[in-house]
Amino acid sequence: MSNEKLKFNSRLIHGGGIKDDKGSPIVPIYQTSTFIFDNADHGAQCFSGEVDGYIYTRLRNPTIRALENVVAELEGGYGGIATASGMGAVNTIYMGLLSAGDHMISSAAVYGPSRTIMENQWSRFGVESTYVNTAELDKVRDAIKPNTKLLYIETPANPTIDITDLEEAVKIAKEHNLITVVDNTFSSPYIQRPLELGIDVVFHSMTKFLNGHADVVAGMIIAREKEMFEKLHNMMKNLGCNMDPHQAFLVHRGVKTLSIRQERANQNAIKVAEYLEQHPKVRWVRFPGLSSHPQHEIAKKQMDSYGSMISFELEGGYNAGKILMNNVKIALLAVSLGGVESLIQHPASMTHSKVSPEGKLKAGITDGLVRYSVGIEDVDDLINDLEQGLAQI
Repeated sequence: MSNEKLKFNSRLIHGGGIKDDKGSPIVPIYQTSTFIFDNADHGAQCFSGEVDGYIYTRLRNPTIRALENVVAELEGGYGGIATASGMGAVNTIYMGLLSAGDHMISSAAVYGPSRTIMENQWSRFGVESTYVNTAELDKVRDAIKPNTKLLYIETPANPTIDITDLEEAVKIAKEHNLITVVDNTFSSPYIQRPLELGIDVVFHSMTKFLNGHADVVAGMIIAREKEMFEKLHNMMKNLGCNMDPHQAFLVHRGVKTLSIRQERANQNAIKVAEYLEQHPKVRWVRFPGLSSHPQHEIAKKQMDSYGSMISFELEGGYNAGKILMNNVKIALLAVSLGGVESLIQHPASMTHSKVSPEGKLKAGITDGLVRYSVGIEDVDDLINDLEQGLAQI
């Protein structure tokens, strides 16, 4: 049976299209820098692209390619481009799609380094950027300028969990000939597939849900069309931010359990969000599965489930956030997300600390905001842990 006929969970296990000629049921680790040609003509054919061969691991490698193929299949794209980190993917996209004088519109609440490197580094080369709440599409329209080239969306947004209507965003982008990019890290293709909604490029920090075990740093770009794939793949090769084969092997192993991990974490997150929503020391909770979420109906439309990322605002602001961080016992005080373990962090003092006060305020990142990545532990233990921690405030 072809992979096109397989359903999602079967693709997790059997996707990728790379078969080992020794009969291994998994793709081996091709831990090599270079590959041997059969003869001079074969080498010439590999370099010219006449045959689909391997030359050098920075350019292509069977272990890495198997991972690229399976994630591209899951997202419904033409091809995947594995990178050494999520930021490797971000910078490949920036360099591949933006030139001096171009303008980018981005979600204001976006992964902190994705914003700070644009504002502090890419701006030195004449790239302009504007940050708005892309969940409010009128603000996107108002931010478009004659030199706008790229609409860069993170949904759900980090760390506010704002949801952008992707179908409507695509309509706006097409009106103005903009390239659309979505950071799909918070959802993974198990929950949301932006390419199916017309988005041009999707990327992931595979450090998070796709790997799922907090032991690998990795990124992935998936393009919907061949031309875009080739442009970004060539850029990645020249930047040299390729993935390592052993890294790819570990992520591919993690991908196989994506559905069962996320299903359990999603179930836990619903119960944790409902608990937090009724707690007197919590001002508000943002979780797409709650009817109180401002974009709950949009989430229902474009997401298959609601994920396991929760943000909530504490009474008591900055100090309350620090007290909770210092008193939880099960949730680990750490950045990142999407692993089997629950992680908690305080964006104002951690991931978004380098964003200006004005930028944090505009993005909705308040001093009392807490971001919680719900893991697969027993949910009663997670709730009891939050209960005793909140009692210290």
